[in-house]
Amino acid sequence: MTNAHDADTRPGRLLLLLPLQAGCVAGLGLLVTGPLAGRWPLSAEDGVNRALAARRSVPATVFSEAMSLLAGTGSVIALTLVACVALLCVPRVPRWREAVFLAVSVAAQSAVFLLVTLVVERPRPDVPHLDAAPPTSSFPSGHVGASMALFGGLAVLAARRLSGLRRYVVVTALLLLPLAVAGSRVYRGMHHPSDVLAGLLNGACTLLVVAWALLSPAGPDAGAAPERPAGGGLPAPRPGQAGGRTSSGARGRVVVVRHPHGCDDSTAARVREVLRDRGWTDQVWVRTSAEEPCGALAARTAGADTALVVVCGGDGTVRACADVLAGTGIPLAIVPCGTGNLLARNLRLPADAEAALREALSGEAVGIDVGRVGGDGLAPTRFAVMAGAGFDAAMVRDASPRLKERLGWAAYVVSALRHLRDPRMRLSIRLDGGAPLERRARMVVIGNVGTLQGGLPLLPDARPDSGRLDVVLLDPRGAGGWFAAARHLASRGAGRGSADGRARPAPGRSGRLAAHGALEYFSAARVDLRLARAQPRELDGDAFPAGTRVTAEVEPGALRVFLPVPARPGARGTPGAPGTSEEQVTDGAEGAAALFARD
Repeated sequence: MTNAHDADTRPGRLLLLLPLQAGCVAGLGLLVTGPLAGRWPLSAEDGVNRALAARRSVPATVFSEAMSLLAGTGSVIALTLVACVALLCVPRVPRWREAVFLAVSVAAQSAVFLLVTLVVERPRPDVPHLDAAPPTSSFPSGHVGASMALFGGLAVLAARRLSGLRRYVVVTALLLLPLAVAGSRVYRGMHHPSDVLAGLLNGACTLLVVAWALLSPAGPDAGAAPERPAGGGLPAPRPGQAGGRTSSGARGRVVVVRHPHGCDDSTAARVREVLRDRGWTDQVWVRTSAEEPCGALAARTAGADTALVVVCGGDGTVRACADVLAGTGIPLAIVPCGTGNLLARNLRLPADAEAALREALSGEAVGIDVGRVGGDGLAPTRFAVMAGAGFDAAMVRDASPRLKERLGWAAYVVSALRHLRDPRMRLSIRLDGGAPLERRARMVVIGNVGTLQGGLPLLPDARPDSGRLDVVLLDPRGAGGWFAAARHLASRGAGRGSADGRARPAPGRSGRLAAHGALEYFSAARVDLRLARAQPRELDGDAFPAGTRVTAEVEPGALRVFLPVPARPGARGTPGAPGTSEEQVTDGAEGAAALFARD
């Protein structure tokens, strides 16, 4: 099998075809201005320009002017920036790959155009010009090439995202714009017909190369079971199906969601072998991407025989899958392959991927809570670990991907040092519909679980089976405040339960203070935050667009997770063992309570 990292980086080398493209377009220009200049159809181009100039009318002139302005340098740059910002801010998950594709396509086309004009010198048509003639060569048309890169790139993205009649209408309209620009440039006497054809060719070739390099889809792993036809969503297991066995005693289907960087080929092979050892031979493997953080899980797991989902990735991948699986009854097994793996740590899964899967599949499927969150610019989604705004979200947002690959979670420490002096934020917090509490803080974290890396208990009362969410406001004043907060957290260790034995505060009352006021704790089933100014936000280690509102509500026992726990007294077996019935699979908060009662 191909290494996942190599598979992702090798397509980027296709961008090296762009210099070759520039050479080919330049060579074509030298032929047009040289040996082929007096041959048909090039010899007839001047007649076309003169005929159009002689038949100009007011409506056509106005239309051509609008098209030329639309494809001008300033317009193309502005529209590209707007489109890229929209791709990063409007969807629930920023579409980084598509934004980069669009920006690179426009920039690469412009670079090729400028290189060609340095080699090819062709005068403008000998007719009255309706636009000011720039000092560049008439070959190829920069307006046409830029419009093809921009609107053609948007057409590519629309074709990937839309379906049905809307797809054909939008794609057709976008592709007609470069053609309208091409006709307008010839009509206005700025280019010969061959110039605009070369511009269309330049833009189209750029799109082909950049799309091939940056938008190549990651398919299922080699050697995995073939994918099933897409369907309408995730079904609940059929009656009589328990622990992955159907009523006939055969295993159902397992869908394995694999993060291509976190789960390398060696880990994937071990996961595949563990599943086979446990009898899961019907495997469907899907890879995640920036656009599909759960690998199109809902579409790829259609059918009543879907009995288990295995997630090979970090907290962000687990969160995206949990958002799809919560409430469906389909159990989840976690293979920790990410930077932080906080959910796996809090659920006390082994750090080793193979050991985590073996122990989990030998345990029980228990129901744990998830948080449902929304806000301005934040589509409703779920989280399994923590949601935050302020300091922690800025730390997550600005952590270097390269450092995360080399240092792991320590990369967040490096990022945190850059934000220690960030200003405090003003906020109001409303708990379970009570009166709003006005506060100042550097960060606010809403947690379903509470322990960070190294056993640091940021939310010491948080339990994934409590039916409530825990909240902490961090507001240290100066170096002394930071030291007091760090000392307080470090002194509590990794134990669960209340940090100082006090009861949880009632909704609507002030929270419990700690570390000389640097920390304030709350607990509620619903939390409403209002921030005075837009602040960065994060969910389970993934950065989300900044905003001023965060609303979080607990969904008790909504997610079933296989965990390495012993069978409860009186149980006749564990899920997946012969003779196990549906009633033996632990469900809801009751099963989670059995798991965490040992704390």
